[in-house]
Amino acid sequence: MPEIHADAIAQVILLAREVGEATAVGARDGVRHGGSGSLAARELRDFIANLNEEEQYSLVAVMWIGRDSFTADEYDEAYDTARLEATNPTEDYLVGIPMLADYLESGLEALGISPGDVEQGVI
Repeated sequence: MPEIHADAIAQVILLAREVGEATAVGARDGVRHGGSGSLAARELRDFIANLNEEEQYSLVAVMWIGRDSFTADEYDEAYDTARLEATNPTEDYLVGIPMLADYLESGLEALGISPGDVEQGVI
């Protein structure tokens, strides 16, 4: 099971959605990379950067499961791969994934955790 509390993943999901919304608004307004420098993007980066290493590896593993790079049964392998392949800051890697929130939600679901229930607890 994940080495990170589901509430922390829910917070990342919410922040990633805010970044996506800021990017979409910027695109509609003709601003390139509207969300990359937004307050939401900085909050997302800071939140991920402040997680401990085990939580960061777990967050990446859950995202990979949601992206179908690994199955839920392969969580330990996904976690170990995230640990072994961590060469750049996790926040840089994850913030660059356009569907991060969706992948994390799918990963939670695959692990038997209801993302909706978790997100309600964070709001």
